[in-house]
Amino acid sequence: MISRVMSAELAEHAGQRVTIAGWVHRRRQLKSVSFLVVRDRTGLAQVVAGGDLPAEESVVHVTGTVTRNPQAPGGVELTEPLVEVVSEPVEPPPFDLYRPVVPATLPTVLDHAPVALRHPLLRAPLEISAASVAGFRDTLAGLGFTEIHTPKIVASATESGANVFGIDYFGRRAYLAQSPQFYKQAMVGVFERVFEVGPVFRAEPHDTVRHLAQYTSLDAELGFIADHEEVMAVLREVLAGMLESVRHRAAGAVAALGARLPEVPAEIPAVHFTEAQRLTGEDEPDLSPAQERWLSDWALREHGSEFLFVTGYPMAKRPFYTHPDPARPGYSNGFDLLFRGLELVTGGQRLHRYDDYVRALDGDLAPYEGYLRAFRHGMPPHGGFALGLERWTARLTGAANIRQTTAFPRDLHRLSP
Repeated sequence: MISRVMSAELAEHAGQRVTIAGWVHRRRQLKSVSFLVVRDRTGLAQVVAGGDLPAEESVVHVTGTVTRNPQAPGGVELTEPLVEVVSEPVEPPPFDLYRPVVPATLPTVLDHAPVALRHPLLRAPLEISAASVAGFRDTLAGLGFTEIHTPKIVASATESGANVFGIDYFGRRAYLAQSPQFYKQAMVGVFERVFEVGPVFRAEPHDTVRHLAQYTSLDAELGFIADHEEVMAVLREVLAGMLESVRHRAAGAVAALGARLPEVPAEIPAVHFTEAQRLTGEDEPDLSPAQERWLSDWALREHGSEFLFVTGYPMAKRPFYTHPDPARPGYSNGFDLLFRGLELVTGGQRLHRYDDYVRALDGDLAPYEGYLRAFRHGMPPHGGFALGLERWTARLTGAANIRQTTAFPRDLHRLSP
């Protein structure tokens, strides 16, 4: 067992003999000296080497003396090295991983994802995604939420209007879950405040830069609320916590991509759906992508905010479990959050009385019997939200395609790797 030092820690060991481990990122053979650049999870280390150099992407252990050199990564390098090759590649990567930009098209990157994602610029969005999830968890845990894990194989395809993936479940028809909505509502009756990070599946035949057939949903649900504005306040805290986590945990990735992180205002501006329609001059039951972009520009111009809540969507465009606005029953106590021109979060207050569900479903309760069971036993007023992780990361990083923010995307055409 070797005592390994990470590349980012080498400067702390100047003058000492240490061992590093990683991949050969680049070989440089000059007339008088040769170099290996070794990559590990924390960055790059330069090794002054001699003799035959192992191939790029070879896995190596290198033991050497940490010597100061201002021109080396981190200001130090390893000299007098002993290089042990642990494993060698049997073929080169599809493109040079050491180049400062990615010299490959997105299809090439996706086809060779297991090795292509080793490139620092391709790995960076995934680091930001991971930091965002850590911030989501930390913030909600600090607000008294309990993390739950709900089934992704369900018996009923009734959670939303989206198409579903049907599967054979031991001879019975089943489906991949479109969301954890029903389960997280039920768990409000257990823990009051719950959240989940998990995959959701949408068999929608979209082939766009903003849709995936499987994505990661960040869900939260909380009980004993007055209305949807309490949910919006929690979401505001979550966004701030996620961004703080990105700043702290993924600063290098943010810098590598030149990403600009937004500020979350103390109170995110909100506009009612009817006012949004008046502002944009449209009269449709939902917002179009062009309206989302216009409203985001308006919020930035008028309120200095890259975030905007649109509240009070028509009940006809919200799921049956949405609570209507008591003052305007045709509109909902629901909201969307727009961020940099795109709908990012959907949320709102839910119905919580059993009799309200009977009326909302017009007595057709059989498909929802398992869901409604919790409401037979008393549920508090509650609400929640769902945030798409890949969309969030794409907006943060400026990625042109959502597939750049997930390791192995699933869409209309792609089922591997």
